[in-house]
Amino acid sequence: MSKSKKPIQLSNDRNIHLRTTVPSHQEQLVHIGKAISSPVRLQILNLLDNTPMSIQEIASTLDIPVSSTAMHIRCLEEARIVVTESQPGLRGSMRVCINSVESIRIDVSMPEADRRSKSITFDMPVGNYYDFEVAPTCGLADKSGVIDTYDNPRAFYSPLRTNAQLLWFHKGFIEYRFPNFPPPVPLKELTFSLELCSEAPGFAEDWPSDITFTVNGRDILTYQSPGDFGARRGSLTPESWKSGSTQYGLLKTVSVRPNGGYLDGKLKNPDITLEALNLPSQPYISFAVSVRETAKFVGGVNLFGREFGDYSQGIVMSMFY
Repeated sequence: MSKSKKPIQLSNDRNIHLRTTVPSHQEQLVHIGKAISSPVRLQILNLLDNTPMSIQEIASTLDIPVSSTAMHIRCLEEARIVVTESQPGLRGSMRVCINSVESIRIDVSMPEADRRSKSITFDMPVGNYYDFEVAPTCGLADKSGVIDTYDNPRAFYSPLRTNAQLLWFHKGFIEYRFPNFPPPVPLKELTFSLELCSEAPGFAEDWPSDITFTVNGRDILTYQSPGDFGARRGSLTPESWKSGSTQYGLLKTVSVRPNGGYLDGKLKNPDITLEALNLPSQPYISFAVSVRETAKFVGGVNLFGREFGDYSQGIVMSMFY
């Protein structure tokens, strides 16, 4: 008789959106391709659709060795389409697995940009912010651990902040300024790509937060982050960063086009346009991330750098023309 399994907490956002043209997406694309290239692994995904099973149960159902099953699960974990956790069993512990995604979208070209498009891209380290106003819980960390101190805004003034690979705050804002290079022809799209999640004490997979993105002082859109993710380790998160705390985020792309503001390629705000940003008026482009005191869900934000989380990037601004 098998011991009953506890539910595994999953993110409410179970949709993966990747682009072949984004370098930081390419490693996961390779892992996904490998994961779904095996008929056995496809059978496992079907078994785990909203039904947690132990490795032993999967092996028994498919009549394959436990060692082979563990190998297949490891491959699916590397692709981030299955999650596992250790739970008490009848004799010690057992690894329980479940499918963690509902859909995978792969774009092979940039949205609304033809193959002749030109672009200018800047990858801003998360610690290279221009201005901020934050409230605890808050802090910064590099690959060695916390910078300065926990839960005190003074840490954000540390000269070591430029080394930060993770920063977080409960409410407030953080602003980055990117160099502004006016393109030689009219701009088609301005995008900002960043990995983020909510900020809860420790972590909490179900912890909504309303996160607002602002460009040149104009609100583009507000994204409701579903949670603060720590049920598994981030692919890049250093070993020095303890389990039981924030580990990874979701990669989100905020875009402004001539006809509105977009989140992950979907129109969210038709009332903002590229023209409204008045880009030629100053030598920089301001990009701010905020959690406002007046928001419905004041659940904080974590921003990930190249050496934390799942994606090897900071905050990436791209100008397409």
